[in-house]
Amino acid sequence: MIDEQAQREYARWMAAQPVAGVAVWAHTGRGPHLATQQRRAVLETWRAALPQKTVIAGANSVEMARDAKRGGADALLAFPRRHDAAAYHAELGRELPVIAFYLYEAAGGVDYDDATLHAILSVPAVVGIKVATLDSVMTFQRIAAVAEQHPDKLLITGEDRFLGYSLMMGARAALIGMGSALTDVQAQLLIARQTGDDRGFIGLSARMDAFGAATFRAPLEGYIRRMLWALAAEGVIPDDACDDPWGPALPAAEREAVAHAVREARVR
Repeated sequence: MIDEQAQREYARWMAAQPVAGVAVWAHTGRGPHLATQQRRAVLETWRAALPQKTVIAGANSVEMARDAKRGGADALLAFPRRHDAAAYHAELGRELPVIAFYLYEAAGGVDYDDATLHAILSVPAVVGIKVATLDSVMTFQRIAAVAEQHPDKLLITGEDRFLGYSLMMGARAALIGMGSALTDVQAQLLIARQTGDDRGFIGLSARMDAFGAATFRAPLEGYIRRMLWALAAEGVIPDDACDDPWGPALPAAEREAVAHAVREARVR
């Protein structure tokens, strides 16, 4: 069951943050696990809260893509598919513009090789690619080199554990689970990079690396509950609205560690 009141409050809070848009139905939002009516309610809430901003919806099928289009989404985030990847992205692209998604395999992703990446990025409806390797700098570097050969496509970082470095490697936008909380600090990081504020960029990168280390750690599927704890620590959602029924149980001490990481990020 979704805490609809907490979600509405969260959406209103996010609407006031310095973001270009949001993603719903994605991995962080447990999109593939939600029932159709739940997904529709989620999209309706966020579309209403952010009428002037971009709303991206996760999709792993044409049915989800069509539902996203009917609900007013602006673009799709295509969950990875191993077989016929380019054709799959083209099929989704008949409904809405598509952001491809390189997701590390432990989270259900696919290790696309270079040839597949080139094929995906050559699909006209694909406007960019989000890269989330979790901890593989070498893989990010490889994908960034491929993306560089498609200058009309946007390289989007999903790297919660090395956000700053991924921007240095050519990412021009961020779509990250860590951005669910401390959103304004991460926006400052992107602005510092864009404006050439090297000192600010280094300091903000260190702050976000420390926060990422507290939230994106083993067991990795626990990060969703940890991000809810971070939002509760900031007073965005109630303390009792932090359940993730699909994630692992976590010790109570971890909640205080996350709250401490939030405080440290703010104090610095």
